Amino acid sequence: MNIILLGIQGAGKSTQGNLLSKQLKIPYLSTGHIFREIAKEKTNLGRSIKELINSGSLIPDKTSIDIVNHYLSRPEYKKGFILDGFARTIEQAKACTFPITKVIYLDLDEKEAIWRLAMRKDERDDNTIQAVHHRVDIFHKHTMPVVKYFEDKGLLAKVDASISIEKVNEEILKSLGKQYIENRIEAWEQKKRIVIALVGLAGSGKSEAVKYLSEQFKLPVISFSTIINEYIDSNGLEHSEKVHEKLRKEFRQKYGMASMAILRKNDLETAISNNKTVLIEGLYSWEEYLYLLEQFPQTQVYLVAIWARKDLRWDRSSKREYRKGLYGEDRDKNELISTNKGPAIAYADYLIINDFTMHQFHDKLDETYRAIIYS
Repeated sequence: MNIILLGIQGAGKSTQGNLLSKQLKIPYLSTGHIFREIAKEKTNLGRSIKELINSGSLIPDKTSIDIVNHYLSRPEYKKGFILDGFARTIEQAKACTFPITKVIYLDLDEKEAIWRLAMRKDERDDNTIQAVHHRVDIFHKHTMPVVKYFEDKGLLAKVDASISIEKVNEEILKSLGKQYIENRIEAWEQKKRIVIALVGLAGSGKSEAVKYLSEQFKLPVISFSTIINEYIDSNGLEHSEKVHEKLRKEFRQKYGMASMAILRKNDLETAISNNKTVLIEGLYSWEEYLYLLEQFPQTQVYLVAIWARKDLRWDRSSKREYRKGLYGEDRDKNELISTNKGPAIAYADYLIINDFTMHQFHDKLDETYRAIIYS
C-alpha cells in the first residue's frame, strides 16, 4: 500500500502520517524532513537546499525526484509507505514511478493553515511569517494542480482537515476501505525477533535514546550500563572514573570481555521470548556483540551508534546529577580501548549524530527505528 498525503502547510500531514504508519504498519516518509536533514550537511547541495527552505521556495524538480526515488529504493519501503511532501508540482507527479494506492488531500482553509503554522513550536528555520506566506502561495500555484491531476486519475480522496485529528484519521481510513477497530485493520507482522543495541561514548545521548524509544514504541529495556552503577551504589563506593575503570577490569577478568552481556543473559532471554523487539542500553564491548550473535542466533541484532562532538558530550555529562564526574579524555580512552567499545561503534549498522536539538534527535531515532523494523 503506497499512500501520498497532500495538503497546504499546517493541514496535519505529519500528524496523520504518523498515525497511519502505526495503524497500517507501513513507514511514514516526510520529504520535508529529508530536505531539512540534507540542509544541515556542509555540502553544496546542503547549502543550496538550506537557502531554498529558509526562503520558503520549492526544491528543484529534478533534485526532489532523485532524492525521493533514492529514499524509496531502501528496503524498508518495499512493502509500502506513506509519503508526505511529494509530489509538489505536476512534473514531480508525472515522475512518480511507484504504484499509488491512494492520494489523500487534506483540505484546509488558508487562514486556518497560516494560524496553525504561526503557532508551531518545532524549532524550524522556515517558519518566519514571510516564508510561511511564500510557502502557501507556492502551494496554490504549484501543488493545487497536482491535486487536480490525481483527481482526474481517480486516485484522490478529499478529507476535511479542519475537524479533529481523530475524525480526520477516521475519514482517511474510510477512504482506504478500512476502519480502526481493534484487530480489524490487517497489519504487517514482524516475523523475526529484533535486538537494538545502543552504543556510544559518555554524553552521546544513549540514555535519552533508550528513554524515547522505549516510551514511544513500548519496548522493554535491558541495561548493561547499570551493572557497575548498581554495584557501586550498593557498596557505597564513589562514582569516579578510577573506581569505574577498576571495576570494569575486575568484571572482565572474572567473566570475560563479554561480561555485561553474560550477566544479563537471563534477563535478555526472558525479554526476547516475550517481545518482538528489545532495546539494550550501553553495550560496551565488541565481544558483547559477538556473544549476542552466538547466544541468540534466531534474533536479528542491530548496533546503533550514537555520536556527538567531544565538547558537547563532556558538557552534557558535566551537568548530570548522577555520575556527573564520569566524562573526559580518560573516560573516552578507557571505554574505547580497555572495554574494546571502538569496534562496536565502527561496525554499527546505523549511526545517529546527536549534535542538534532534542526534537531533531528524536526525528533521527524515529527514522532509524522505522528502517530497522520495516526492513
